[in-house]
Amino acid sequence: MSPRVNLAEVRPGDSLPEVAETIERMDLVRYAGASGDFNPIHWNDEVAKAVGLPGVIAHGMYSMGVAARMVTGWVGDPAAIRRLKVRFSAMIEPGQTLTAKGEVAEVDGGRVLVRFHAEDEKGEKVLSKGEAELEL
Repeated sequence: MSPRVNLAEVRPGDSLPEVAETIERMDLVRYAGASGDFNPIHWNDEVAKAVGLPGVIAHGMYSMGVAARMVTGWVGDPAAIRRLKVRFSAMIEPGQTLTAKGEVAEVDGGRVLVRFHAEDEKGEKVLSKGEAELEL
């Protein structure tokens, strides 16, 4: 797979195309099956409420996957990611839309550092301090 970005044209401050996804309960059930994370707070309202949550919440790693999809969609090659990190800052519930936003922070030879975050429709950061280190 060839990169979608031309490294010679990448500059610090360049924005990545945003990715927005409305989180649906079925997405969480599918993610639980794929990841093996069957914690009932991600699919059972009664259990989620019993532990003090407003209801079912999305897996943090599912939200991180939405942000990773933004990065890989921009670069065009998932293998370009060498390191990915993020802070889980808030919960997101089914029915809410998660929007990932990022920009190029550094370019050093073939190494590109992207900083990103993801927020809900109210602008609350669900993911913060995200970084993706790419090798192009």
